[in-house]
Amino acid sequence: MYAHKFLLFTKKFPALLQNQILYLTLNNKVLLMKEQDIHAELSSIRDLMERSAKFISLSGLSGVMAGIYAFAGAGIGYSLLQGEYATLRERHTYNEELLIIKLFIVAIAVLVLSIGTGIWLSVRKAKKNGQPFWSAGSKRLLINMAIPLVSGGLFTIILVYRGYYGVVAPATLIFYGMSLVAGSHYTYSGIRSLGILEILLGLLCAVMPGYGLIFWSVGFGLLHIIYGTVMHFRYDK
Repeated sequence: MYAHKFLLFTKKFPALLQNQILYLTLNNKVLLMKEQDIHAELSSIRDLMERSAKFISLSGLSGVMAGIYAFAGAGIGYSLLQGEYATLRERHTYNEELLIIKLFIVAIAVLVLSIGTGIWLSVRKAKKNGQPFWSAGSKRLLINMAIPLVSGGLFTIILVYRGYYGVVAPATLIFYGMSLVAGSHYTYSGIRSLGILEILLGLLCAVMPGYGLIFWSVGFGLLHIIYGTVMHFRYDK
């Protein structure tokens, strides 16, 4: 009798073992699928939180256009300086206040065009992607960039008022770089690298007086065009 039961058990054992293995395999697959679903859900939530916390509608083309405006402004500024130098050689005098006013108007024009174009292109990108332009991320970006930008602008005006023209270009580059680094936490991380380059360029400009217009052109012109192009093909496509 026991021998008969043992024979029946040995016949059923492979099937029981196979069923158990199949059960464990299916159970592991279900657990793995659940774990993958959880990771996918967490990744989706993290992506949603990042989108709400960061301003990702910044257009790469706005950087390119800002660089073009900067080069145009630098060209106009160079022409104005050359004209005053020619006047100085001929008449041994020139109107310094008028020159400063003209250069200031050129700088304001470049700034207004850059900001205006940047807002327009970013709004267009936000609408294209179905995202709000004015969001919590854009507010944080504006506030954090505005602090060093406004401080730098006021400091630059003081420098001009006091007649320290040689350090105007380094000051604008350094404060602008600081604003980019401060705002990089609320938009694309590559902004931080651009900000660091602007700061380094400003420091180098400070130890090489007389080349402010060249450094200014490189910082606000060339670097903007390069970064804007990279950002356009990486994020805007």
